[in-house]
Amino acid sequence: MDIIEILKVIFLGIVEGITEWLPISSTGHMLLVDEFITLNMPEDFKEMFFVVIQLGAIIAVVVMFWKKMWPFQFKDKLQPKVNMDIINMWLKVVVACIPSAVLGLLLDDILEEYFGNAITISIMLIVYGIAFILIENWNKKRTPKIQTLDDISYKTAFFIGLFQVLSMIPGTSRSGATIIGALLLGVSRTAAAEFTFFLAVPTMVGASLLKLVKFGFDFTGAEILTLVIGMVVAFAVSVLCIKFLMSFIKKHDFKVFGWYRIVLGIIILAYFLIFS
Repeated sequence: MDIIEILKVIFLGIVEGITEWLPISSTGHMLLVDEFITLNMPEDFKEMFFVVIQLGAIIAVVVMFWKKMWPFQFKDKLQPKVNMDIINMWLKVVVACIPSAVLGLLLDDILEEYFGNAITISIMLIVYGIAFILIENWNKKRTPKIQTLDDISYKTAFFIGLFQVLSMIPGTSRSGATIIGALLLGVSRTAAAEFTFFLAVPTMVGASLLKLVKFGFDFTGAEILTLVIGMVVAFAVSVLCIKFLMSFIKKHDFKVFGWYRIVLGIIILAYFLIFS
């Protein structure tokens, strides 16, 4: 594996770390970057790599939100304490994962085959960019009914999970779809972002394992190095990105991401319609 390929992997790790947690579609950006900066790897490996690299981003969110995600406390080894609020939250996450888990197994290959292209990605970037702007304008006129994670009910969690299914189409954004759904359901921006972090853990771990099983575990040395570098870079960049996002949404709405999606989508659509 030469230095050029390593630089490509580092760049892809940076793209993953930035776009995974911002509602702008990490998979969409990864597929688009690959149009211009192509990894010298077999297609089946690249398909798996673009999903499994997300594990680096997941480790980042687990590390940063460990106290909110880990329900067991061992201050007293004889009587460990269990935080039932965190247990309850994970049960809600399980409920939210059901729609994408079922449909993901049935439709994953079909959606990638027919929708994993630049035109679809650009259209989805534009459509959900417009959605963010419209929803945030509508949100100005009302106060969120659900302010914290604990206020999210099982019913609300399930409906957020239904919105997550939309992200199976490349260019949609998993975090974008769940945040849009949460906002429509009356969840505050902060609670919506935090629930998205919780929901990402089993969703993305499950998706990564599915890709690994389909690919098999017979890796070359270059492929292992590619995965490790990609995940490490994605982890480091994700830490910075998550800190930025949680600080940003305390003072701003999501419209700036909507405008970014629209502009990027138009540029990409124009490029491929003109030069393809």
